[in-house]
Amino acid sequence: MGHYVQVAPVRSSPDGSGPARRAGRAVGRALHLPFTGTARGIRRVTHAHGAGESGLGRLIELHAINGAGDVMITVALASTVFFSVPTDEARGRVALYLAITMAPFTLLAPVIGPLLDRLPHGRRAAMACAMLTRAVLAVTMSGAVATGGLELYPAALGVLVASKAYGVVRSAVVPRLLPTGFSLVKANSRVTLAGLLATGLAAPVGAALHTIGPPWPLYGACAIFVWGTFAAFQLPHKVDEAKGERRARLSTHEAHSKRPGLRTVSRPVLCGLLANAAMRVLSGFLIFFLAFLLREQPLAGQSAAVSLGIVGASAGIGNACGTAVGAWLRARAPEAIVAAVLSATLVVTILSALVFSGPFVAVLAGTAGFCQALAKLSLDAMIQRDVPEAVRTSAFARSETLLQMAWVLGGGIGIALPLNGVLGMAVASVVVALGTAVALRGLLTTRHPHGSTKSSPAGV
Repeated sequence: MGHYVQVAPVRSSPDGSGPARRAGRAVGRALHLPFTGTARGIRRVTHAHGAGESGLGRLIELHAINGAGDVMITVALASTVFFSVPTDEARGRVALYLAITMAPFTLLAPVIGPLLDRLPHGRRAAMACAMLTRAVLAVTMSGAVATGGLELYPAALGVLVASKAYGVVRSAVVPRLLPTGFSLVKANSRVTLAGLLATGLAAPVGAALHTIGPPWPLYGACAIFVWGTFAAFQLPHKVDEAKGERRARLSTHEAHSKRPGLRTVSRPVLCGLLANAAMRVLSGFLIFFLAFLLREQPLAGQSAAVSLGIVGASAGIGNACGTAVGAWLRARAPEAIVAAVLSATLVVTILSALVFSGPFVAVLAGTAGFCQALAKLSLDAMIQRDVPEAVRTSAFARSETLLQMAWVLGGGIGIALPLNGVLGMAVASVVVALGTAVALRGLLTTRHPHGSTKSSPAGV
């Protein structure tokens, strides 16, 4: 009988893989970790303090997606409508852009708020539709963005209307997603900061894509908005619940018609809204006016592109700081805050008119960004305080529509004025002065509540 040599079986590693496979997995984890770790970190921040359970965290992420997509389209349009041609021709193109896009939007904007009032159960679908519309239009514009042909402008109109409609719906949705003990000011601060951060991160990506070719930022925007379409439907179902909600009317006077659900707002809220509208007019004005002015008169020692970048960065940093300060202040004396920030903006605009210079322009941009953010959060606090929950969603939708229209008006003024710095700052001073007067009136109304409708159950 022969002898058999017993050979020991080859043992695999406990996880069933050899050294090469384990090394491959380790490399994969190392490459994957920065992305998954960043995603988990972002999710922890956006879902903190009950925002994950209420659904607010998903809205914060959706707004970040929206900001990233919008800035991609802005980069693509700016390269065609603004940067690629001489100043005189660029002014004509932007004027045409305003005429074709802004004017129809001004007519459509008043319809958006009431339409949402009549369709309260489709907010998720409305935001998804706004995202998908921009995704399709981004691809449509990709063929015309290099030439700047007239066919670009109808598509740009659709993008603008979809973007503004999303903004109105988003403002109306926030009150439905507040976690327990969360104020509207804190919630809107998180949403706004997420949008600002996403915009800041996506802008250089859009510029890098533009170096490949003019259509590439639009391809990037399309991908982002498709992502946003699916993300909109990930919002909780309570976004579409409107049980017990009624429509608000942005007036301190009762309507002759006694239709149920049509309510008024208090005088402080209306004054705060009009003061914020003045800040939005200033914002739209500065964007268009300074864009062309700095092409002709850049900051000392800087190119036009760098000058625009400095002023834009100043405005963005100011906006982020204003949002952070607003979240810290919460709902403390909102009328006083609105009056204070309007007064501060007025002082800076007057100084810019008297001593017009490059540094003052940057300071004005930063001040306007800071004060606009703080004034808007204070308006949110007033609405939460004075407007009953039953009509709060409608009040947010209609107030945001008015603010969007104010921005359009400011942009029109900015493109129509001659490129004279002193004249432009003087016009800005007049706009802010009107807003400051309204804000002070709202402050006095709060201190003398006998002139307000706040105590009346019917007058909200």
